[in-house]
Formats: sequence, structure tokens, C-alpha cells
Amino acid sequence: MPMTITEKILAAHAGVEAVQPGQLVNVKVDLALGNDITAPMAIREFERIGVETVWDRDRVVLVPDHFVPNKDIKSAEQALQLREFARKHNLTNYFEVGRMGIEHCLLPELGLVGPGDLIIGADSHTCTYGALGAFSTGVGSTDLAAAMALGETWLKVPESIKFVYSGTLPRWVGGKDLILHTIGQTGVDGALYMAMEFTGPAVENMGMDGRLTMANMAVEAGAKNGIVPPDGITRRYIEGRVKRPYTFYSSDPDAQYAAVYEFDVSKMEPQVAFPHLPENTRPVSEAAGVTIDQVVIGSCTNGRMDDLREAAAVLKWRRVHDNIRLIVIPGTQAIYLQAMREGLIEQFINAGAAVSTPTCGPCLGGYMGILAKGERSLATTNRNFVGRMGDPESEVYLCNPAVAAASAVMGRIAAPWEVE
Repeated sequence: MPMTITEKILAAHAGVEAVQPGQLVNVKVDLALGNDITAPMAIREFERIGVETVWDRDRVVLVPDHFVPNKDIKSAEQALQLREFARKHNLTNYFEVGRMGIEHCLLPELGLVGPGDLIIGADSHTCTYGALGAFSTGVGSTDLAAAMALGETWLKVPESIKFVYSGTLPRWVGGKDLILHTIGQTGVDGALYMAMEFTGPAVENMGMDGRLTMANMAVEAGAKNGIVPPDGITRRYIEGRVKRPYTFYSSDPDAQYAAVYEFDVSKMEPQVAFPHLPENTRPVSEAAGVTIDQVVIGSCTNGRMDDLREAAAVLKWRRVHDNIRLIVIPGTQAIYLQAMREGLIEQFINAGAAVSTPTCGPCLGGYMGILAKGERSLATTNRNFVGRMGDPESEVYLCNPAVAAASAVMGRIAAPWEVE
């Protein structure tokens, strides 16, 4: 029976030869993830179940990254719950402040996720790890609690949609632009409970950071997961990182898809998503002139090294506009250190940016960049819903790091070539 890559991974973890869309399966998980927002509820449910310890102390991962360093007493209490649970169960992978990073940047970096894995996390952007050729998806806190106890979960096998990106990416166009354009074509519910499989020459020639960005935002089209078939780029990325066995799966040539989308990216411009949905995408040339108050470069979507290098290339020898607040947030401590070694942090500070320790803070309107009524932010984050970064009457626009940097210089939404 021909299967897609997603179906093959689910079949392997269900212990069966084949699965088909719509089938309910009980699957073994390779890793269960929680953060300081979602894990406290999972911990309470776990303790209510009454089991003595977690199913595998090496495979339950807790990353306090949303409101840490703690922004207030409530966030401190939530982080304390994670800390105490990790100590009680002697978890191998609990990441304290100073050693943590934004979870979806940190786990691939440390080799905790790999090709062929099945990963669940109580965070919707757990779909990020599909960039490595894994099945990864977000779940609720109660599902996380059950997985922490049993090492299992149940899933409905999703239908798959295939996206084929042909052509060569123009300068300043990357994974963020491909996924924004795709969501603009499908809509925010166009892949509802489906697997988005990203293929084609443009993806095959894309580095891992760009692939992680694309998989990260699959959920913004309503997808159950996003996935990139693993290849040589995947192998080079995981060598020396992933210390346990992994499997490269690929879709059968005659696998069935609910739909196939084809895009020629050769003439694509950088994309900007207007408020208040990621599907409201337009080429940057159609967004030029929109005034903004704040720019955020970072998040689990675009806080990696390639993202910081791209932003720094635009900012070099330039200053942030007097009317703009620019906030730069490296995704992990290792990324922060590498950016320091390359001189990028100095560039950001000399340009007039504020550089933060890793945190999700501004992306979800937590802290480190809250918007007042009537303010606009341009961000490399993944969502621009009403009130996402603060006041319900504020606005969020989404873009890639190069557009963000150029706009910070110009004081309005601008294309990178406008500052060259």
C-alpha cells in the first residue's frame, strides 16, 4: 500500500504495516515536550493520575521559555512548578534560565529530535520539527500528561497535501516568504488537520533554518503537521547532534494526496502578512509605506543564525530610525554566543537595537515588547491575531528578518533593497 512520509512514520510508531487517512491509531512517542505556560496544567493532571514517575526521564522535556526570565509572580510560580517536577522525576532535559532557549530552536540544536521521530508537545508550534523529516504536532496539556505517564498518545491519521516549490529563490526571499505565500493561497484553514509536505527544488536547496521556519508555520494553515523529506542537508545538520538511531522516510511515488500545489518562486518578492491573519499576505512592494512603531526579530520562527545574519547584513553601518523600537532576540544561548563571535550583537546594539536573552515574550504579548493602543509592530514571529502583541487595537504585521531590518531603518515597512 503506497503511503506518504507522514503515514509511514505513524505506521511505524503504531506498530503496523500501513495506515490510511482518517484511521485512529495509538502510537509510541519519542519525545514529549512542555513549556512554562502549558506544562503546569499537564503536571497537575499527571499528579492526579497517581503514577509514580514519568515513562522515560530522558524523553520528557521541559523548557521554560515563554515568560522567563520571570516577568511577574505568577510566571515565577509557573516556572517553579516545572523546576520542582524536573527535580522530583530527575528529568535529563530540563533547561533552566541561562541554559534554556526558545524551545523549538533549542531541541533541534541539541539533537533531541531527529528524522523519523514522533514528537508531541503542548505548544502549537511543535510542528517545527517536521523540517527534520519527523512527525511532530501540538497537543493539549491533558494529552501531554498522559504521554508523560505512558509514552503513548492517539492520533487520527491526517490526509496529506503536497507543496512543490520550483525555481531559484531571489535574494532576500526565504522560507518565511514561501510559507507566508502558501498560507495566503490556502487560507488559515486550508490544511485543517492535514499534513503539509514541502518539496521541490527551492526547498531541496534551502538550508535547515529556512526549512524549520516553513514547518513551524504549518499550523497557521490549520495543519496537523508540516514535513520536509530528509536528504543530504538533513544528514549534515544532524551529524554530531542526534546521538540515537533515526530513520529517513520518504513518500512513495504513487502516494495519494488530497491536493497538490505548485509554486514557481523565481520572481517571488518578500512577503508581508497584514493584520489580523497570517493569510493576509501581500508582496512587500504593496506594503511599502505602512508606518510602524516597533520591529521584533526573533521567535521560534526566525530566531536562528541565518535569520540574525540576514538582519545584520541589512543593518550593517546603519541606524534604527528614531521613531522605531527594534528588539532582537536570539533563539538560544548558543545562537547568542555565535552571533557575538561573528560581531552581530555589536552590530545590532550599535544600530540602536535592544538585544534580549532567549524568550518567547513579545510573540504572544507576554512581555518584552507589548504594544499600546493604536501601535503597530512588524515582526518575524508567526501570528498576527487581534491583540496578539498587546492592546486589541494594536496591529501586527509579519515578515522575514531582512524586511524587518530594512523597515527598522526606514521607519516604515520597506524592502531590503531600499536601504542598499
